[in-house]
Amino acid sequence: MRTFELTYPHSMVLNELPETVTAIGFFDGIHKGHQKVIQTAVREAKERGMESAVITFHPHPSVVLKKDVQHVKYLTPIREKQEILQKLEVDRLYIIQFNQELASLTPQVFVDHFLKGLRIKHMVAGFDFSYGHKGKGNMQTIQEHAAGAFTVTQVDKVVIDGEKISSTKIRNLLKAGDMDEAARLLGRPLSVTGLVVKGEQRGRTIGYPTANIAVSDETLLPKVGVYAVKVLYKNEVYEGMASLGFKPTFTDQLVEPILEVNIFDYNNDLYEEELRVQWYTFIREEKKFSGVEELVSEIAEDEKKVRKYFNS
Repeated sequence: MRTFELTYPHSMVLNELPETVTAIGFFDGIHKGHQKVIQTAVREAKERGMESAVITFHPHPSVVLKKDVQHVKYLTPIREKQEILQKLEVDRLYIIQFNQELASLTPQVFVDHFLKGLRIKHMVAGFDFSYGHKGKGNMQTIQEHAAGAFTVTQVDKVVIDGEKISSTKIRNLLKAGDMDEAARLLGRPLSVTGLVVKGEQRGRTIGYPTANIAVSDETLLPKVGVYAVKVLYKNEVYEGMASLGFKPTFTDQLVEPILEVNIFDYNNDLYEEELRVQWYTFIREEKKFSGVEELVSEIAEDEKKVRKYFNS
């Protein structure tokens, strides 16, 4: 998959671009609803003998449009988004920088520049896709703005148990620690990637060595607590348990939660290595213990629960 980062106005040369079938949307999480849009575009492209493409945006529009929003955390930061799209067999990814200039474009100028101007011959989008200044362009106006330059497929909402799948719904599930339901809507476990950094190395002194994982500040993490996780490292998958929290037994100085993972039956040095953590189920809330002995006893119980979860 080739990736192109664009701003307005972009400098892509029309006659040097392939004709594409393109899915368009923000696609945070690339959940089952998004997957239906993207897979529809990929299938249509193959049927037409064209390349498939995805148009997405960065940063989230709320960062630009809402004065009280300075920073957004993502279910799928750009890198994770790229990796998932690659697995979905997308040929080209266009990442359009969302800024005030883009937000000010009329719907017609947006279509002319970023759809006709990228040689898109068929566009696929969800029923609620909007574009142009104040979202005045939508799936009811797109045919008029296309003026015959491309055709359109609208994908209706994807529903599970009578409720629309949405990024907002998944974000709320993460806040509640409901990783099982989040995975059902995503079509896979939530995963985060980060580098192993040196911590206080307290875990190895109590028999539970942990990898301290520094993740991007753009990554949305679930609620604080202990989880059953799987760790992907160099094409191997390991079971383990993760603690996401403020370590109240030892300090009250932390401002942001720390992610520590105890990988079962693994003792090699992982410093400066990159790990991917897949979140499976919530085990318990974070607690402040009276001392190390009580903490170790609780961790032993956590381990039993996690091993039972993966063996059941």
